[in-house]
Amino acid sequence: MSRTVTALLAAGAAVVLALPASAEVELSFYTGYQDAPHSRVKGNDGDEDFNFLVDWEGKSAAMPPYYGFRATWWRSERLGYGLEFNHAKVYASDADREDQGFADLELTDGLNLFTANVFYRWPGQWATGRLTPYVGGGIGVSVPHVDVERGDSDTFEYQFTGPAVILVAGASWAINENWSVFGEYKGSYSSNDIELDNGGEMETDVITNALNIGVSYSF
Repeated sequence: MSRTVTALLAAGAAVVLALPASAEVELSFYTGYQDAPHSRVKGNDGDEDFNFLVDWEGKSAAMPPYYGFRATWWRSERLGYGLEFNHAKVYASDADREDQGFADLELTDGLNLFTANVFYRWPGQWATGRLTPYVGGGIGVSVPHVDVERGDSDTFEYQFTGPAVILVAGASWAINENWSVFGEYKGSYSSNDIELDNGGEMETDVITNALNIGVSYSF
């Protein structure tokens, strides 16, 4: 995991250094409520195959909590590009996990989505110019912390598992020239191809839905 994250951070640093100094930079932090609908989990634990629907739970406030960081470089009044890290989570419901013989089935020290984003905004539209709606999307990778235990297979590690996409729609409220607060809907999709420690494998496509609140600093 460390090599993957290091490479992503290095790529992000390269993008920052390549940007012109005149670009408006906006740094954002958010938390909120995140959940996930059911999805199909299939694979084998090294001994037998499994294929079933699992009801995922987000448990946003449970440790480690749900949160995210975003950096956006506004190249014009309306168009911006950026990088984002989203620490989403999914836990299999107790009933689904136990019915299928799993002691653990979760991606909970982060589903960990790293994306490169594009945003479009309508600055200062209402409320004496303080309210700015925006939409955005991004593509990237999923690097979850895998916690899967079934039979003799006990996998507990970070893995690069596949591609991810996000969609965002929200609005920010300017407090002053530099600071603003925002609320948004954020959806994500990730395709996760997981290697289990005893040679087995597990595949699942995860969708998350989140309502975020956050704060941004622009300079």
